[in-house]
Amino acid sequence: MLGGLCVCDLVPRPRLETRTRLVLMIHRYEDRKPTNTGRLAAACLANSEVIVRGHEWQPTPPFACEPDTQPLLLFPHDDAIPLTTFTTTPRPVTLVVPDGNWRQASKVRQRVPGLREVPCVSLPVGAPSNYRLRTEAHEGGLATIEAIARALGLLEGDQGPRVRAALEFIFGAMVDRTLWSRGMVRTANVTGGIPPGVVRR
Repeated sequence: MLGGLCVCDLVPRPRLETRTRLVLMIHRYEDRKPTNTGRLAAACLANSEVIVRGHEWQPTPPFACEPDTQPLLLFPHDDAIPLTTFTTTPRPVTLVVPDGNWRQASKVRQRVPGLREVPCVSLPVGAPSNYRLRTEAHEGGLATIEAIARALGLLEGDQGPRVRAALEFIFGAMVDRTLWSRGMVRTANVTGGIPPGVVRR
């Protein structure tokens, strides 16, 4: 993406406040990709933490969260229960979200100490992904920021729709600006518009 098309100017300031704490477990290979969306979500959320995993010479530290919170691992494993089960939990949720390709994300529970005991949750079936920059091999697969947005939309109560909309807006801008730079989207159709002075090559 052209430097002037970075969506940093659209990141909420101040960052979005949430009762739910996001812990993003990002694979080191995914962390290098310009199309990564997990870090974009974390940049928008004040109550978030990013952990880079997958270094052979540096094992990922054991997962731990505050004792007065409810930890949940967001991934559709076979034993996952609906996230909606926890929307009325009295304790704040610590939402662990693996970020990487499907294979990398599916191994987080086995590779990170302390996650085997954490309940695994899945999202309700929803609209297809809007992530037009990559091919999704799994039906119902979402970009990481989309999954986070939908999860917070459920967990954050009355503020959920606002948080979800804010994350989906910046995600849409990232996708549209990238496709615009490739000549695949008209200027008038770019979410958030094109910054002044940016010229498509």
